[in-house]
Amino acid sequence: MNFIEIHVEGGILFMGILLLLLVAVITTSAFVIKHKEDIAKASKWLKISQELALFALVFGILGQLIGLLDAFSAIEKMGEVSQEILAGGLKVSSYTTVYGFFIFLLARLFKIGFKLWKG
Repeated sequence: MNFIEIHVEGGILFMGILLLLLVAVITTSAFVIKHKEDIAKASKWLKISQELALFALVFGILGQLIGLLDAFSAIEKMGEVSQEILAGGLKVSSYTTVYGFFIFLLARLFKIGFKLWKG
């Protein structure tokens, strides 16, 4: 399964917004590096990067919860569901949470690295 298939399967809306948040975190992290000599500007961009990353984490969890609610509604309408279908639905609903966690961890690692590098 490739990156595009995961985005489509995980839901274009939530995965698309998370992709934009990933780009925003990378961009703000680049601004931190660009303004590394001006501590005030670098700190401002680092704070924005961290806030975007936290938003991505929470947004990913929201995406999973909405996906689970949709899945449970479908199961309720269908009656009995096989374990394979249930497991597949749980897997797909987890894509947004994993992506949000990835963005969050990437930003946190950048912050740790920047703080260590800055001294």
